[in-house]
Amino acid sequence: MSAQFNDIIQMPAEKRHAYLLTQVSLHKKLWILTDEHGAVMLNSDDEDCVPVWPGEEFAKYWATGDWADCNPQAISLEDWLARWTSGLEGDGVCVAVFPNPEEEGVVVFPDVFDSELREKSKTKLN
Repeated sequence: MSAQFNDIIQMPAEKRHAYLLTQVSLHKKLWILTDEHGAVMLNSDDEDCVPVWPGEEFAKYWATGDWADCNPQAISLEDWLARWTSGLEGDGVCVAVFPNPEEEGVVVFPDVFDSELREKSKTKLN
């Protein structure tokens, strides 16, 4: 792994959160992990969460141990905003933003994450 990759992984959760929003606004996609049952879920402080990462390499890096059989999958920003936010809200599932290998990350409600993505992407488009 590169020094830059390690620096990013070791950032505090809030900085990784901001990094993900910036990367998604630039590349117009985010990454989840999937297994034979669909998207990988985490349980954090009594919240079911879907973890998301800013790039394939970060999702792969996280997929070890119990998650070693999981595969990174890209989701376009457009698809996330159109389908995932409402689906997660309907299922009562939160978003774990860019968890590190210790499963530390910012947990946000889908509508909050949606607003953050839209705001950051709008900023980048201007």
